[in-house]
Amino acid sequence: MRKFLTWLFVTPLVLILVTFAAANRHEVTVSFDPFMAKDPALSRDIPLFLLLILTAALGVVVGGCAVWFGQRHWRRAARRHEADARAARGELAGLRAQAAAAKPEAQRLPVPSGVGLYGPIGRDKQRATL
Repeated sequence: MRKFLTWLFVTPLVLILVTFAAANRHEVTVSFDPFMAKDPALSRDIPLFLLLILTAALGVVVGGCAVWFGQRHWRRAARRHEADARAARGELAGLRAQAAAAKPEAQRLPVPSGVGLYGPIGRDKQRATL
């Protein structure tokens, strides 16, 4: 089911991107020189579709990094709580071991021969034969 849903969404997205790339093949000049607008030193001619796709990919990466850095305190708290829980489980196991060692053995009372749980063997509480 998951593969079907992936194909259901990925296939149209790929078709849209391929159509977009075919429609926007002309080249544009990208300049990183704000001081020389006529003849920039840092410029590059690239296809428009490539510029837009790279810009979108860069936005996804920057947004993911921003979210990851924004959630660092939650990850730190989760690690701290996990360490506390691990220490508490260890302490509980130690206390259970101490309690088991300090607890006297349960003394089993001998059962008289010929007498079962409900009285004489072979009969229940109402003295019916089993």
